[in-house]
Amino acid sequence: MAENSLSEGGPADSVETAKNANNTEKLTDQVMQNPQVLAALQERLDNVSHTPSSYIETLPKAVKRRINALKQLQVRCAHIEAKFYEEVHDLERKYAALYQPLFDKRREFITGDVEPTDAESAWHSENEEDDKLAEYDEPILKHLQDIKVKFSDPGQPMSFVLEFHFEPNDYFTNPVLTKTYKMKSEPDKADPFSFEGPEIVDCDGCTIDWKKGKNVTVKTIKKKQKHKGRGTVRTITKQVPNESFFNFFSPLKASGDGESLDEDSEFTLASDFEIGHFFRERIVPRAVLYFTGEAIEDDDNFEEGEEGEEEELEGDEEGEDEDDTEVIPKKEPNQPPECKQQ
Repeated sequence: MAENSLSEGGPADSVETAKNANNTEKLTDQVMQNPQVLAALQERLDNVSHTPSSYIETLPKAVKRRINALKQLQVRCAHIEAKFYEEVHDLERKYAALYQPLFDKRREFITGDVEPTDAESAWHSENEEDDKLAEYDEPILKHLQDIKVKFSDPGQPMSFVLEFHFEPNDYFTNPVLTKTYKMKSEPDKADPFSFEGPEIVDCDGCTIDWKKGKNVTVKTIKKKQKHKGRGTVRTITKQVPNESFFNFFSPLKASGDGESLDEDSEFTLASDFEIGHFFRERIVPRAVLYFTGEAIEDDDNFEEGEEGEEEELEGDEEGEDEDDTEVIPKKEPNQPPECKQQ
């Protein structure tokens, strides 16, 4: 009977069981204090795979089937989300038309074509500051009259265009400079679960028709070179790239041939995309607040780099081994350097 079986075994059996348990505990303590045993145990643990796929392989077949079904649902969710962002793009286009009359009136105020009424110009301000840019792009940007965002037409690939409208000036002949950002709003076939909404995948700039000697994206340097044999010195002038806002319109192209970009190029491209998105989402809709400084966000994540020394051109011409590079001094802001066109 069950009751009898539970009572089988006398005091001697209990003592023997206690001794065995005690001996096992002592043996365990000795093993755990042995460095070699611990090392071997750790190695075995390290060799055990803990990847999600290895865990899934241990699950029952019925559970695996459910997981596969859930993944299919997740892919379908990603495609629905992509459709959602397409409709968001249509909604942005709709409201862009509603914003446009206000932006047109804003431009009239900026250019001075129309003066605001007393009611339109009434605004309480505690202080006013006149911060000036200390760079040679400033005199050109003074001719900037408007920045517009235009969305792609219905049925066209998703994209938006930044239009920079300039009044006639002494620097270039283009009335409008454009930057087009191409977007993608669909899950990646190879990795649909990474979809997080539309992303910029490429961008195109435009050709700036610089007037003679007005191209601020290049600078002219003087380079002294000494001939090895004769010892004579000559001075040559060359054009090299120059830091300028207007390099924004000559963007790096995303690789479309399947080749990956190097790390620096990827960073440059990502920065360009971020700037384009910032113009579209923040600067254009809230332009006046950026002008007054009220919309400037926390810049702790951005560091201003110090101006470095001018770089010398690499490589000497054959037969020459000494050189001194002299950068032609920049003229005053209203007189940009006389640079030859590339």
